[in-house]
Amino acid sequence: MKNRFIIIFTAFLMMLTAFIPGAVDASTGDQGINEKLGLPIVVYGEALSDAQKSEVTDLLEVDRHEQVDEFTVTGQDIANYIGGNPNSNMYSSVKIIHKDEENLNIEIVTPDNITEVTKEMYANALLTAGVENADVMVASSVKVSGHSALTGIYKAYDSKGVKLDEERMKIANEELDVATSIAKEGDVSEDEISQLLTEIKKDIAEQNPATKEEVQQIVEEQISNMNIELSEEDRQRLTDLFNQMRDLNINFDEVRNQLDDLTGQITDIINDEGFWNKVSNSIKTFFDSLADFFRSILN
Repeated sequence: MKNRFIIIFTAFLMMLTAFIPGAVDASTGDQGINEKLGLPIVVYGEALSDAQKSEVTDLLEVDRHEQVDEFTVTGQDIANYIGGNPNSNMYSSVKIIHKDEENLNIEIVTPDNITEVTKEMYANALLTAGVENADVMVASSVKVSGHSALTGIYKAYDSKGVKLDEERMKIANEELDVATSIAKEGDVSEDEISQLLTEIKKDIAEQNPATKEEVQQIVEEQISNMNIELSEEDRQRLTDLFNQMRDLNINFDEVRNQLDDLTGQITDIINDEGFWNKVSNSIKTFFDSLADFFRSILN
């Protein structure tokens, strides 16, 4: 009897596992040295101990590449790039591989240790900052919010001679702050706020608002379209944020395809009814089998 129960339970676990979609990893395979795009870049948080750095090296699969350029991000860097606290302890680490095609892939290797920032939030902020056409892996050996990883990415680009606009970097960091702050309040999920930011950017690209009032109208329309509740304070924060982006003349048309891809990824996460239907059916089948099993024993 015990063996039969184990068989049924194991079969259920196998069915459930089969329905769970695998993570979409950033392209990090060993493809040799790309002489056009340069070496992969790895940026380690300064606060990592030797043991933690070794762990992060494994997590970022650094040994899969013949050579990499390595840098360290410090608290002073966060002050220099985004006006943060120079005394910050930097743990988040990143690996960046530049690509030819117009596509930005983000993979959070340690999702349990990046507690506030989702990969969609990273993608939105990086597109705002002007980071495109790259595979980015983020990892931390300890629990952190995830904000400091942006600074590591900025330093990586700067160290390789790619100058990102300072104001765009600061706005991107503010965007991340707004997104995580709203999500922490609990009424709106991380995925919903990421989708909201993306849709507002797409509307700004299409409508090219000339005034703050027009930006506010776009923000309000998208909040209504998504049927989410935000406080007046949060609505104002979003309006101020996107008005600053408008003043910077960020050309979202240039990254429109990536914004569309990002929308699709977030929507898939939120609305994957097919996956949950499969899980529900599997659970029902399991308990039906379990009920039949006990009926056979009692009879």
